[in-house]
Amino acid sequence: MSASGFSYTAPWWLPGGNVQTLWAALAARRHGGVAPQWTRQRWQTPDGDFIDVDTSAHAVAPDAPLIVLFHGLEGSSASQYAVAFADFAAQAGVALAVPHFRGCSGELNLAPRAYHSGDFQEVDWMLRRFAAEHPGRPMLAAGVSLGGNALLRWAGEMGHGASRTVRAVAAVCSPLDLAAGGQAIGRGFNRLVYTRMFLSTMVPKALKKLEQHPGLFDREALLAARDLYEFDNLFTAPLHGFRDTDDYWARASAKPVLADIRVPALALNARNDPFVPAASLPTPAQAGAHVTLWQPAQGGHVGFPAALGALGLPGHVRAMPAAVGRWLLAQL
Repeated sequence: MSASGFSYTAPWWLPGGNVQTLWAALAARRHGGVAPQWTRQRWQTPDGDFIDVDTSAHAVAPDAPLIVLFHGLEGSSASQYAVAFADFAAQAGVALAVPHFRGCSGELNLAPRAYHSGDFQEVDWMLRRFAAEHPGRPMLAAGVSLGGNALLRWAGEMGHGASRTVRAVAAVCSPLDLAAGGQAIGRGFNRLVYTRMFLSTMVPKALKKLEQHPGLFDREALLAARDLYEFDNLFTAPLHGFRDTDDYWARASAKPVLADIRVPALALNARNDPFVPAASLPTPAQAGAHVTLWQPAQGGHVGFPAALGALGLPGHVRAMPAAVGRWLLAQL
């Protein structure tokens, strides 16, 4: 099912996907009143590793819904969208938790693996753990960028079984066709800015992983990697059971399984997202009957900065979490 859904218009002084992306990440207001506070819990994984889960500390009723938010590549509970989602949750009186993918909570994980865009088995055990710990709460899940692709991949893989854990899912600015997204981020301005930004944290973490597990990959080859394709070929793909980057991007993409989703699902993608080419976005026919598509013309990559006041300055990023959060709650 396709719907305009999110009628987003960018402030006049933020033209174009790159500006909307960068302003939202670097300068926009993330919350209204008091900044959200987090409480942290460490969970042991089934394979003897750990993840850290941050829960927004605002007060909620014991039976209030729980929104589980999966962050994007190199994201965390400190990412602008996570803070804005926590701000929405506090206003709406619902609980919000951000499970960190392995190695993203500020402390390197233990196992010879990290996380990846199609990590639906990881999503599955996290959601089952949340359901077991919060039996009185209806559960909803959202994912941003990489986290959204992994979440929709999970929903597609689970089919009817997903409804035993969650009532609805939403993905925001997710590269549902990983090859198209990977090629887009490896070119031109994207390569100069975003690729460099991601590799600046991913490479040092990978090298620390090599210190933990000598011989895991070729150190010199990794240091020579200049884009995500090369990094994934040397690190992400082989560490997580894929033959190479092409195999990883093909098998981890959510787009091929969207029609298998059997819970209410939302896929929000701006058509000017510099990471996710508009031509790669799913059509209603590809998405299937249970997936709602919101594809506004503007917004950038996890941007959607909204105007504040008559002049539209300085702008905030609370509109998107509010729209997505309200859609999720409406599915209850």
